[in-house]
Amino acid sequence: MEDLGELVVVTGMTGAGRSTAAKELEDLGFFVVDNLPSELVTEVVRLVDEKKGRAQPIAVVVDVRGGINFEALREDLAQHLPTRRSSMLFLEADDDILVRRQEAARRPHPLQDGGRLLDGIHREREVMTQLRGDADVVIDTTPLNVHQLKDKVAAAYGKPEAVGLKVNVVSFGFKYGVPVDADLLADMRFLPNPFWVPELKDLTGQDPRVATFVKDRDDARSFLERYLPVIETVGHGYLREGKRFMTVAIGCTGGKHRSVAMSEEIAARLRARGVDAEATHRDLGRE
Repeated sequence: MEDLGELVVVTGMTGAGRSTAAKELEDLGFFVVDNLPSELVTEVVRLVDEKKGRAQPIAVVVDVRGGINFEALREDLAQHLPTRRSSMLFLEADDDILVRRQEAARRPHPLQDGGRLLDGIHREREVMTQLRGDADVVIDTTPLNVHQLKDKVAAAYGKPEAVGLKVNVVSFGFKYGVPVDADLLADMRFLPNPFWVPELKDLTGQDPRVATFVKDRDDARSFLERYLPVIETVGHGYLREGKRFMTVAIGCTGGKHRSVAMSEEIAARLRARGVDAEATHRDLGRE
């Protein structure tokens, strides 16, 4: 059976990093087409199949500049590309960050329509709301620099031949806000806080002493035994629906002790069950 390349539709908010993501995908071997009307995606796939072969992975960047009919795009992908693996990458960022980036670029927003820059951003969010909910991968670029964004894209698409579920277990601190790209979220503030133990306060959840303190108790073990099947159940459903990426957010107060230790443990247990899982720590080092 012929090995078919992946199709990635890159979209999201203007100023959120679509061009950077597209460049990284190109470096990963994707054939990239930017600023493509959504109605032409299937035609591009047909041409690439003829010129470069069906094993060539493809990435297309579609946005409000080309006129968006994403419902028709989804239907076209399902009808005309039933065998080629496809996913949608959505990039977003907070309004103030988007304003700052657009002002630095000295370019008007495509939906600004003579009004304020922020008005254009709000209109774009309204247009993109349904799409963001349907996206397979959502990356919030608010706290990311260019290199960090490239790393996240590479982590998601660096092995395009993989067809299993990829799980990112990300620790965070509630004091810094909940990750907007979380598919599942769990709160570790029900566990005793190592912050109040003098010999553990300055350590992190990656230290074995903190990890033992957090995990070596009945309520933590009970949580892990009950939560892992939830992740697996949702993951199986995602794969059935064609969604291959999952972000599991594990929070505590500051994102330093409990969430870090539990994220590492969850990722390790998932790997032991054959799932492609990694732990990342959004807020580690901020305190």
